Amino acid sequence: MYHLILNGHNTDEKTAAKLETVKKVFEEAGKEITVHSTSYAGHAGEIAASLTANGECANLIAMGGDGTLHEVLNGIQDPANCTLGLIPLGSGNDFAVTAHIPHDVKAAAEIIALREPTPIDFIELESGLRSINAVGMGIDVDVLQRAYAGKATGKNKYFKAFLKSLKYYKASTFKASWDGGEEREYTGIIACLGNGRQIGGGIKLFPDAEIDDGYIDLVVVDYLSKFRTLIAFIKLTSGKVNKVREVTHVKCKSVRITPVDGVAPIQAEGEIYENKPLTAHIVSGQLKFYMPVKAK
Repeated sequence: MYHLILNGHNTDEKTAAKLETVKKVFEEAGKEITVHSTSYAGHAGEIAASLTANGECANLIAMGGDGTLHEVLNGIQDPANCTLGLIPLGSGNDFAVTAHIPHDVKAAAEIIALREPTPIDFIELESGLRSINAVGMGIDVDVLQRAYAGKATGKNKYFKAFLKSLKYYKASTFKASWDGGEEREYTGIIACLGNGRQIGGGIKLFPDAEIDDGYIDLVVVDYLSKFRTLIAFIKLTSGKVNKVREVTHVKCKSVRITPVDGVAPIQAEGEIYENKPLTAHIVSGQLKFYMPVKAK
């Protein structure tokens, strides 16, 4: 039995048609599927928690964007005892890009119905919060806050929000250490931990990341002028993280980011959290995920 958790927000005729396509794929494969549609923010996590209560094994499918996938992963009681698949429906679909999951729902459904899952990694914070793609603090959180508060839709809302953040966001001072090493102080615009390769619908902040290598990709960007920030943004969008001299980029197993002025809001897969310290480690090979090929 497969349990498909559908992002029910603004479900329209196109989404209904895509769902019927998915159902047909599983029917033809001789696999049973049950659909659970969400009704409010956080509902996907609640459904996943109910389906995996007491450590029960479940084959789960997130049908939505990075946020839906994030909720489902965090709702699972024991990720090592479940399988997880993704049928992308979001505007950004950052993790789907890394995992090479096609946006065509029929092709994405066939990966889950016809293939065996592959062990991959995820990031876990000391608070227990999990991130399958990226978690960070800084200008990325500011962009999201502005995007969610605005009236624009689609990817356009994030670009408009970035332009506003570029104008108003001020760098913050924080300390960072990794793998138990020496603490370093930065005055930067972003500190981000990656398991996937990109954030923000296409900003390739971690171009060399692998979702099954047992490492977190840590990227810290020091303070930049507004002009240099724009140039850096263009380079990062193209995956040229090593071409920005103000960038610190390391692969590590664990990370601790501590704002000098106290705890700062963080974002994970576009979801914003308050009062969650950015102290994290990689959980390697426990989550069994459906992918077409090994991500490269």
